[in-house]
Amino acid sequence: MEPMKRILPAALAAAAMVSGVSAADATEGTPVTWGPCPADVAKPGLRCSTLDVPLDYRHPDGPKISVALSRLASAKPAQRRGVLLVNQGGPGLTGLGFPASLVEAGLPQPVRDAYDVIGFDPRGIGHSAPVTCDLTPKQTVESVNPPFPYRPADVTKAAEAAKTVAQQCLTSKTASALPFITTANTARDMDRIRVALGEPKLSYYGDSYGTYLGAVYTTLFPQRSDRIVLDSSLGPEGYDAEALRSQGLGFEIRFPDFAKLAAADPARYGLGATPAAVRAKYFELAERLDRVPAQGYDGTTFRTITAALLRADVALPALAKLWHQLDVGEPVAAAAGTDAGSDNFAAGYLAVVCGDSRWPQAVATYQRTVAVDRVRYPMYGPYAANIRPCAFWPSPVEPPVRITGRGPANVLMLQNLRDPATPMPGALRLRAAFGDRARLVTADQGGHVAYLNGSNQCGNDAVSDYLATGHRPAHDVFCRVTPGG
Repeated sequence: MEPMKRILPAALAAAAMVSGVSAADATEGTPVTWGPCPADVAKPGLRCSTLDVPLDYRHPDGPKISVALSRLASAKPAQRRGVLLVNQGGPGLTGLGFPASLVEAGLPQPVRDAYDVIGFDPRGIGHSAPVTCDLTPKQTVESVNPPFPYRPADVTKAAEAAKTVAQQCLTSKTASALPFITTANTARDMDRIRVALGEPKLSYYGDSYGTYLGAVYTTLFPQRSDRIVLDSSLGPEGYDAEALRSQGLGFEIRFPDFAKLAAADPARYGLGATPAAVRAKYFELAERLDRVPAQGYDGTTFRTITAALLRADVALPALAKLWHQLDVGEPVAAAAGTDAGSDNFAAGYLAVVCGDSRWPQAVATYQRTVAVDRVRYPMYGPYAANIRPCAFWPSPVEPPVRITGRGPANVLMLQNLRDPATPMPGALRLRAAFGDRARLVTADQGGHVAYLNGSNQCGNDAVSDYLATGHRPAHDVFCRVTPGG
């Protein structure tokens, strides 16, 4: 994932015409009525509702879809500043339970007191008019995680599977909605939520892909934006093909943290006594599992689970244990799978990443990028550069929103220095695109998602202080590792 872009006059004009409809005509007079949440997201204090929004904002009086909302109300209404919308990224992830998850992760009381924390399932996801591609469980996994490509022929084979998935998506029972499951339309939904809640402005916290959603919102609705926090940022282009490729770089930047941990205890893990030996073990295990899968793990599963567990320091010991078990043939827990009853995450993910921007179409292009990234980032680069169903998707219905410095200086970015999923170069490009609108706080730690998810208290405090009091650093800040955080 990577940072965000500048507003092209033509693209902005088109977006502004649509966003103006949302801001002016939204849902005045239809206040939200809160009630019990669906059983799968019910948490103490969490209340839920729904809001009807246009499927296609170019035709606001046309078909509507229902977006599901949740609220954790401030316990101190007299101190309440407004609403804080939150999004945990993806795309494809639900959001109704995210307010409660933030509280469980340690969201400070001054922040809770200052806002009603509002979650929502983005359009097309979960309880918000969910989309489907009618995928089998195997297709559901491989549409997002195609097999690791060793040779050009592997890319050709992946292209055949990707084309089939794209055709199924575009002929499914929800195919007519897919062109409108985009980041820009989700941002417009957010403004409808703001109006329905009776708020003149909204504050926002989003991580991972949620940073792009927040950047698009504050670009389309700069004067409706209050305090905007973007944690672990994509680039100004959003989640496009280059954003996915950048995860090859992110893996290489992050891996030394894991290699150091594993090498520090070779008697326990048996992965090597030096970081270089641990790195060599990665290639050995991945290639061995590609030849002879074991206990549900092939090389692709091994690589993707390694990438996932690299995202959090607390998961690194479990990752080292898993490697050891696979290496010596000890029983391991089953590889995390996908709910065989639903392809909604995969369908929603594809709708957004394929519908936000145009991906390269030629198979030969992906064969070249895989070859290049095999040299640049051999651990994960070929996987991240491989072809996806987006290569066979129709053109987006509108140009991408481009991010600029036009608007109030109200954006705070938080970024881990060694983020494997949204590497630092993307955050720097987003910071440059925002100009004086933004300040960047960089935490000297690894992992993906910095706020409430690491030992660097400096970064946590910067976000909490900004949300609770409005104090934002005068300049960009580098938070060094110090004893006690």
